[in-house]
Amino acid sequence: MKIRSTLATLMALTLATLLCAGPATAQETFTLRLAETWGPNFPIFGDTTKNMAAMVDKMSNGRLKIRIDSANKHKAALGVFDMVKAGQYDMGHSASYYWKGKVPNTLFFTSMPFGMTADEQYAWFYHGGGMELMQEVYEPHNLLSFPGGNTGVQMGGWFRKEINSLDDLKGLKMRIPGFQGEVFAEVGVNPTNIAPGELYTALERGTIDAVEWVGPALDLRLGFQQIADYYYTGWHEPATELQFLVNQKVWDRLPADLQEILRVAMRTAAYDMLIHSVHENSKAWATIQEKHPNVQIKNFPDDVLAAMAKANDKLLAEAAAEDAQAKKIIDSQAMYLKNARNYTDISLRAYLNTMATLND
Repeated sequence: MKIRSTLATLMALTLATLLCAGPATAQETFTLRLAETWGPNFPIFGDTTKNMAAMVDKMSNGRLKIRIDSANKHKAALGVFDMVKAGQYDMGHSASYYWKGKVPNTLFFTSMPFGMTADEQYAWFYHGGGMELMQEVYEPHNLLSFPGGNTGVQMGGWFRKEINSLDDLKGLKMRIPGFQGEVFAEVGVNPTNIAPGELYTALERGTIDAVEWVGPALDLRLGFQQIADYYYTGWHEPATELQFLVNQKVWDRLPADLQEILRVAMRTAAYDMLIHSVHENSKAWATIQEKHPNVQIKNFPDDVLAAMAKANDKLLAEAAAEDAQAKKIIDSQAMYLKNARNYTDISLRAYLNTMATLND
């Protein structure tokens, strides 16, 4: 009888322990802090982080929450890389090419001049080895990088004076980041990178002569059409991909199911940003046409584009010769672009050419 009583007591204690431990583990919650380069309520870019955070909260049933701090809060719009690397923030939302001064090979994962379109680039990331190459670059810095939303083809910039030749670019001061800034430098431009909140003032006061930002939706909001009349078409960022940064140690602490929820939410929010960009740019361009007839759409002259293409090839060759990792990324992108563009030519390009002919 005593043995039975002892066994019953042990079984009751074990069951009580399991009942107490099980739910506590299942209900463990996590709150991650995210620093974004953008200001509060910044359209499209800021919508992407909010969209991702809402999906994470819902899919995890509240077990994982993302708290977003905009640039006005953390005061370091271009310091997101350092803050996430150091663990000051758990996550970040920014653009990879902003870090080229710290880690040069990060610039390849935003958009490259004369490179892939958004669908081609997403295919490269997820099916052509791009994600693996990006992780090689970020891993030594205790970081994971994920595609964070695409703008599609960006406009070539707002210019206060028309560009008719290469001579018009000599000494011109322009806000343009990344590898494309280096290309512009090769043809005589003085490129600089300025935080988004300072762009209008810099152009208005003549600190810069031209500014490249994104496209009609975001450019209209910043008011460049009030200062510059010449709006150039793009060549430099055909598929500008933002990024979600995650501190590796923070990621490793998350349970596997929450890692997957976060991964899916980031990927879904990134795709939604692309279609959101198309929608908002279409609306904004109609507004510019209606309310700002001073704005003239221009293409860069053929000799200017040829010079920039030549400079781009030169800089890529130099980067590949100097750094084995850069060469691996450049070769991967070039090979993927060649194969993908062969199909794009007989599908999307052929369709658009057909529609242009019908509408003439």
